This record gives sequence, structure tokens and C-alpha cells, in this order.
Amino acid sequence: MIRVKEVSVIGDDGEHLGTIPTEEALSMAEDRDMDLVEVAANSNPPVCRIMDYGKHKYKASKKAHEAKKNQKIVHVKEVKFRPNTDQHDFDFKLKHVQRFLEAGDKAKVVIFFKGREIVHREFGQRVLERVAKQTEDIAVIEQTAKQEGRTLVMILAPKSFKTKKGSPSKNPKPAVEKTEAPQLAVDKTEVKTDVPETQAASAEPSTEAVVPNNE
Repeated sequence: MIRVKEVSVIGDDGEHLGTIPTEEALSMAEDRDMDLVEVAANSNPPVCRIMDYGKHKYKASKKAHEAKKNQKIVHVKEVKFRPNTDQHDFDFKLKHVQRFLEAGDKAKVVIFFKGREIVHREFGQRVLERVAKQTEDIAVIEQTAKQEGRTLVMILAPKSFKTKKGSPSKNPKPAVEKTEAPQLAVDKTEVKTDVPETQAASAEPSTEAVVPNNE
């Protein structure tokens, strides 16, 4: 309900009608079978617009629905390797990484170390380098090799995926330590293929709600 004596009125065609008494503005809206809606309450005098509020509300709802519909939800798919993964196992898991990237998701490549394997960190780095090399045509490195406890983690994003700054990430290769070490025994591990994304796509701002002020 509009409680002030006069308001600044904008017509349904966008024309500014000037400052007029509130009762007269309400009558004008009723004559056009429309509503008088306050759009700037903090102005002096408040600004009101003559509009079809029902139609406005419908358009705002439809716009919000379209924005939600067009959102791209990006997931992070995790694939675990071992520092001594053999060629067959490596190729099998690499296909998972490539499939995730081609589907528009990110790939979290994890190297898991057991026992004293952690002292030969360079083996894990070499595995990450191989993955990065064989996916460089479809992916960029969003996070280079980072140690997390007994794991090395690298995150790959599809080349079409934009960073927060709006430009594709660069694709540096993980550093490789050139330390000589004895060959480790072969061991296989499972592929974790569905880890929820921590990032949610941002939707367009919703239209500010307005409330009809007809008495």
C-alpha cells in the first residue's frame, strides 16, 4: 500500500508522467486496467510505475527458469593411479580421464602412495606428466601436482572450461624430479568415477520482486 500523498509516475510505455497525487495515479492505473507498482521507495517522492504486474511477474519467473535450465553443472571425477601403475592399467584409467574431460567435467588425477613408496615421489610425478601429455589436446591443468598427505593430486579441466578470470588456464607440465630410484612392484587400484563438484555454476541474477500497491 502506498501511503504517501504524491508519487513520481512512469507510464506503461516508459514515459515519465511527473509528480502527481497518489489517488490520481491509482485512478490512472485502474483506467488502463493495470497496477501502480512502487519501484523506488527511497526516492523523494517515491517512484511508481503503471504496469501489468501479473505479466511482469510471469516474465520474471520465465527468465529465472531459463537461466536455471541453461546452467552447466560441472562435476569433478576422480581417477586414482599408483606410482608404479603398469601400461595396461595406465591406459585403462587414462580412457576414463579422457571420457570425463570430453563430457565437460573436470578430472582429479590422484597418485596414492603406500608405505615407503612416498620417498619415491618422483614416480608419481612422472605418472602425472604422462597423463597431462596424453590429454593436452583436450585439457588444461587447473591445478598442478600438489601433495596432500600420502597423495599427489592434479586437476585437469576441459579446454572449453573457463577459469574465474574468464580465460583458459595455461597447461604447464608437472615438475619431474630426476632422482634415480629402484623400480617398485606393480600394483593396481580402483577408479573412483563420481565425486560431486565443489563448484556450482552461477545463475543470472533474479529479477527484483515488486509488490502491487493498489488498494
